[in-house]
Amino acid sequence: MDPSRATDELDQLRARLRDTIAHRGYRRLDEPVELSSGGWSRDFIDVKAALSRGSELAAACRALVALAGERQLAFDAVGGLTMGADQFAHGVATLTGCEWFVVRKQPKGRGTDQLLEGAALGPATRVLLVEDVVTTGASIHTAYRAVEAAGAEVVLATALVDRGVATAPAFADLGVAYAALLTHRDFDIEAVGA
Repeated sequence: MDPSRATDELDQLRARLRDTIAHRGYRRLDEPVELSSGGWSRDFIDVKAALSRGSELAAACRALVALAGERQLAFDAVGGLTMGADQFAHGVATLTGCEWFVVRKQPKGRGTDQLLEGAALGPATRVLLVEDVVTTGASIHTAYRAVEAAGAEVVLATALVDRGVATAPAFADLGVAYAALLTHRDFDIEAVGA
């Protein structure tokens, strides 16, 4: 895709994604709750609820594809840690024809005892690594380590929403491109861990 066309499409999709999450997935709570990262916040972002409609999930997947297109990055497989990445892996694979995979939180424990499901990743595989929401980046880094152990190359790590300040510098230290579609600034909320 032409990078300028990808940028225009990406801008439109980001605006739609932000509005959808703000209206269907954001809640300001009376009391702080503990996030999966261990941080605490009164601002809760539930991307799964926000994108439960097929049309909104499709728009989010198109935004992920446009983000890679804007950066002129080609990928062979898309995926990440299960639950945060599953719907995006399947959606992007459907849109692009690439393969999808998911990383289990633990090896299966029976049969082939696999940690990775779906596409067989190896040294020739270029990966778009996805996550729904990151705060510290622990989940996306778990997925990154599994992809790296399989010998594949992560060409871009991305999240729909980055509500913290740690993930981008951590991927920069690894020499891996990272970009979130939206950040805490898009929702006018305080970054967790700042």
